[in-house]
Amino acid sequence: MVFDTRLLTGVGVLAAVSEVGNFARAAEMLGLTPSGVSRAVARLETRVGVRLFDRNPRQVTLTDEGRRFHAQVMPLLAGLDEAAAEAAGAAATVRGRLRVSVDPWFARTVLASRLQQFLACYPELTIDFFTSNYREEMMAGVDVAVRFGPPDASSLIARKLLETPIQTVAAPAYLKRCGQPQSPHDLVHHEALLFRDPRTGLPFPWGFHNRGEFTEIKVSGRLVLDDPTVAVSACVAGQGIFQSLAIGLAPYIARGELVQILPEWSDELYPLYAYHASRHHPPAKVRAFLEFIQESATETAGT
Repeated sequence: MVFDTRLLTGVGVLAAVSEVGNFARAAEMLGLTPSGVSRAVARLETRVGVRLFDRNPRQVTLTDEGRRFHAQVMPLLAGLDEAAAEAAGAAATVRGRLRVSVDPWFARTVLASRLQQFLACYPELTIDFFTSNYREEMMAGVDVAVRFGPPDASSLIARKLLETPIQTVAAPAYLKRCGQPQSPHDLVHHEALLFRDPRTGLPFPWGFHNRGEFTEIKVSGRLVLDDPTVAVSACVAGQGIFQSLAIGLAPYIARGELVQILPEWSDELYPLYAYHASRHHPPAKVRAFLEFIQESATETAGT
């Protein structure tokens, strides 16, 4: 089999440029000249037949085709790195650089306070930690992704971490001003804080489950959000009623900042999954992080 080694070189340069955002910094990282980086990118673009980067004097960004190509080749580069580590006898050692993309609400309410303890266990490990609730190309450039919602059909390995109830909450000041809903149907007369579904771009519908009975209510509101921290803060401020994942809400309720309404209609459970590339033997750093988030999720679900 004849292999074009320049293709592998070009892919390595593409990974560096996409990470730092310009040719000069990528050149420093790789020990090349900026012109050498530019030539490698040009050869790669000629080889694959598409423009991979949009260039301007201040920044270099991936095109749509470049993002798709990047998402496909990064797991292959990671596989090469694993093979080299295994050949060197380091496959069982938690070390190196781990890139993770985690749902922002789970990151803030569960993982943030535990990361120091995890890193203390593995002094040779560093983590690049990204937060996002979007699922499109969620594995681009990362080793592990953590997202709420049912898993999509894909070649990724999906590991369920927990299931959390859906709760409807409001601030005491809002309830004093607008009244306490007595049934889900009362919510049509209230101001709802709407949360955008990252898969569809539309607000999540409001569903209510009670011992096998289900009803969906067409709520309305003037504020649509895509960050759960902002949504909960707006709810605490009395902006409206919010339907949220129960995980992370307990401190707000304990402090009296939020009140759960219609608790008998909160039987719905929403899952949280961790994803990683489909490999027979994930590297030790991935296995360690999966165990860490599973333990963190289990402890949180039990409280």
